[in-house]
Amino acid sequence: MNLKTKTTVTAALFAALICITTLIIKIPSPFKGYMNLGDCVVLLSGWLLPPFYSFFAAAIGSALADIFSGYIIYVPITFVIKGLMALCANLIFNKAHNFMGATAAAVIGGIAAEILMSTGYYIFEGILYGFIPSLAGIPANIVQGIAGLITGLLLLKLLKVHISKK
Repeated sequence: MNLKTKTTVTAALFAALICITTLIIKIPSPFKGYMNLGDCVVLLSGWLLPPFYSFFAAAIGSALADIFSGYIIYVPITFVIKGLMALCANLIFNKAHNFMGATAAAVIGGIAAEILMSTGYYIFEGILYGFIPSLAGIPANIVQGIAGLITGLLLLKLLKVHISKK
Protein backbone atom coordinates (compact mmCIF):
# COMPACT_ATOMS: atom_id res chain seq x y z
CA MET A 1 0.00 0.00 0.00
CA ASN A 2 1.43 3.37 -0.98
CA LEU A 3 1.76 6.35 1.38
CA LYS A 4 -1.19 8.28 -0.07
CA THR A 5 -3.49 5.30 0.42
CA LYS A 6 -2.26 4.74 3.98
CA THR A 7 -2.75 8.40 4.82
CA THR A 8 -6.25 8.43 3.31
CA VAL A 9 -7.23 5.31 5.28
CA THR A 10 -5.78 6.79 8.47
CA ALA A 11 -7.73 10.02 7.90
CA ALA A 12 -10.92 8.01 7.36
CA LEU A 13 -10.29 6.18 10.64
CA PHE A 14 -9.79 9.52 12.39
CA ALA A 15 -13.07 10.78 10.91
CA ALA A 16 -14.86 7.71 12.28
CA LEU A 17 -13.21 8.12 15.70
CA ILE A 18 -14.15 11.80 15.79
CA CYS A 19 -17.76 10.95 14.98
CA ILE A 20 -17.89 8.20 17.63
CA THR A 21 -16.22 10.22 20.39
CA THR A 22 -18.55 13.12 19.62
CA LEU A 23 -21.61 10.87 19.85
CA ILE A 24 -20.61 8.91 22.98
CA ILE A 25 -21.09 11.71 25.51
CA LYS A 26 -23.34 14.61 24.57
CA ILE A 27 -24.13 17.24 27.19
CA PRO A 28 -26.65 19.83 25.95
CA SER A 29 -25.40 23.41 25.87
CA PRO A 30 -27.55 26.57 26.17
CA PHE A 31 -28.24 27.09 22.46
CA LYS A 32 -29.33 23.75 21.03
CA GLY A 33 -25.74 22.53 20.67
CA TYR A 34 -23.92 20.07 22.90
CA MET A 35 -20.60 19.51 24.64
CA ASN A 36 -18.68 16.36 23.71
CA LEU A 37 -15.26 14.70 23.74
CA GLY A 38 -14.76 14.76 19.98
CA ASP A 39 -12.27 17.62 20.25
CA CYS A 40 -9.62 15.28 21.65
CA VAL A 41 -9.57 13.34 18.38
CA VAL A 42 -9.95 16.51 16.30
CA LEU A 43 -6.71 17.72 17.91
CA LEU A 44 -5.04 14.32 17.49
CA SER A 45 -5.82 14.43 13.78
CA GLY A 46 -4.26 17.90 13.63
CA TRP A 47 -1.11 16.75 15.39
CA LEU A 48 -0.68 13.46 13.56
CA LEU A 49 -1.98 13.86 10.01
CA PRO A 50 -0.82 16.09 7.16
CA PRO A 51 -2.77 19.40 6.94
CA PHE A 52 -5.22 18.52 4.13
CA TYR A 53 -6.07 15.16 5.70
CA SER A 54 -6.43 16.55 9.21
CA PHE A 55 -8.85 19.22 7.98
CA PHE A 56 -11.13 16.75 6.23
CA ALA A 57 -10.96 14.06 8.92
CA ALA A 58 -12.08 16.58 11.55
CA ALA A 59 -14.62 18.29 9.32
CA ILE A 60 -16.29 15.12 8.06
CA GLY A 61 -16.26 13.24 11.37
CA SER A 62 -17.72 16.16 13.31
CA ALA A 63 -20.31 17.02 10.66
CA LEU A 64 -21.46 13.38 10.56
CA ALA A 65 -21.92 13.45 14.34
CA ASP A 66 -24.16 16.51 13.99
CA ILE A 67 -26.16 14.78 11.26
CA PHE A 68 -26.59 11.59 13.30
CA SER A 69 -27.57 13.64 16.37
CA GLY A 70 -30.17 15.70 14.54
CA TYR A 71 -28.28 19.01 14.83
CA ILE A 72 -28.69 19.70 11.12
CA ILE A 73 -28.48 23.49 11.46
CA TYR A 74 -24.94 23.10 12.87
CA VAL A 75 -23.60 20.78 10.12
CA PRO A 76 -22.12 23.43 7.76
CA ILE A 77 -20.53 25.51 10.52
CA THR A 78 -19.27 22.41 12.34
CA PHE A 79 -17.65 21.22 9.10
CA VAL A 80 -15.79 24.52 8.77
CA ILE A 81 -14.93 25.09 12.44
CA LYS A 82 -13.74 21.56 13.24
CA GLY A 83 -11.76 21.35 9.99
CA LEU A 84 -10.10 24.68 10.76
CA MET A 85 -9.40 23.54 14.32
CA ALA A 86 -7.43 20.53 13.10
CA LEU A 87 -5.65 22.64 10.48
CA CYS A 88 -4.81 25.31 13.08
CA ALA A 89 -3.43 22.70 15.52
CA ASN A 90 -1.45 21.17 12.67
CA LEU A 91 0.10 24.36 11.31
CA ILE A 92 1.01 25.79 14.70
CA PHE A 93 2.46 22.47 15.85
CA ASN A 94 4.59 22.21 12.70
CA LYS A 95 5.93 25.76 13.12
CA ALA A 96 6.39 25.76 16.90
CA HIS A 97 7.86 22.26 17.04
CA ASN A 98 11.20 23.60 15.82
CA PHE A 99 11.45 26.12 18.70
CA MET A 100 10.13 24.13 21.63
CA GLY A 101 9.36 20.60 22.63
CA ALA A 102 6.71 18.66 20.74
CA THR A 103 4.33 18.56 23.71
CA ALA A 104 4.55 22.32 24.25
CA ALA A 105 3.96 22.87 20.53
CA ALA A 106 0.92 20.57 20.66
CA VAL A 107 -0.46 22.46 23.67
CA ILE A 108 -0.08 25.84 21.97
CA GLY A 109 -1.64 24.55 18.76
CA GLY A 110 -4.46 22.96 20.75
CA ILE A 111 -5.19 26.13 22.70
CA ALA A 112 -5.31 28.17 19.50
CA ALA A 113 -7.62 25.59 17.91
CA GLU A 114 -9.96 25.63 20.90
CA ILE A 115 -10.08 29.43 20.90
CA LEU A 116 -10.99 29.24 17.22
CA MET A 117 -13.79 26.77 18.07
CA SER A 118 -15.24 28.91 20.87
CA THR A 119 -15.08 32.05 18.76
CA GLY A 120 -16.54 30.37 15.68
CA TYR A 121 -19.54 28.93 17.51
CA TYR A 122 -20.10 32.22 19.36
CA ILE A 123 -20.27 34.11 16.06
CA PHE A 124 -22.55 31.49 14.48
CA GLU A 125 -24.88 31.39 17.48
CA GLY A 126 -24.74 35.19 17.69
CA ILE A 127 -26.07 35.41 14.15
CA LEU A 128 -28.80 32.89 14.94
CA TYR A 129 -29.84 33.92 18.45
CA GLY A 130 -28.24 37.32 19.10
CA PHE A 131 -24.76 38.12 20.35
CA ILE A 132 -25.68 38.93 23.94
CA PRO A 133 -27.65 35.71 24.57
CA SER A 134 -24.94 33.69 22.79
CA LEU A 135 -22.43 34.67 25.46
CA ALA A 136 -24.05 31.94 27.57
CA GLY A 137 -22.57 29.27 25.26
CA ILE A 138 -18.97 30.38 25.70
CA PRO A 139 -18.33 28.68 29.06
CA ALA A 140 -19.58 25.33 27.72
CA ASN A 141 -17.28 25.65 24.70
CA ILE A 142 -14.34 26.54 26.93
CA VAL A 143 -14.98 23.50 29.15
CA GLN A 144 -15.24 21.31 26.05
CA GLY A 145 -12.00 22.81 24.72
CA ILE A 146 -10.08 22.23 27.95
CA ALA A 147 -11.40 18.66 28.20
CA GLY A 148 -10.51 18.02 24.54
CA LEU A 149 -6.99 19.37 24.94
CA ILE A 150 -6.25 17.46 28.14
CA THR A 151 -7.79 14.24 26.84
CA GLY A 152 -5.98 14.54 23.51
CA LEU A 153 -2.63 15.00 25.23
CA LEU A 154 -3.35 12.08 27.59
CA LEU A 155 -4.26 9.85 24.64
CA LEU A 156 -0.94 10.67 23.02
CA LYS A 157 0.86 9.62 26.21
CA LEU A 158 -1.30 6.52 26.85
CA LEU A 159 -0.95 5.33 23.29
CA LYS A 160 2.76 6.12 23.48
CA VAL A 161 2.45 8.09 20.27
CA HIS A 162 5.48 10.25 19.82
CA ILE A 163 4.73 13.50 18.07
CA SER A 164 7.47 14.09 15.57
CA LYS A 165 7.92 16.56 12.80
CA LYS A 166 5.93 15.45 9.78
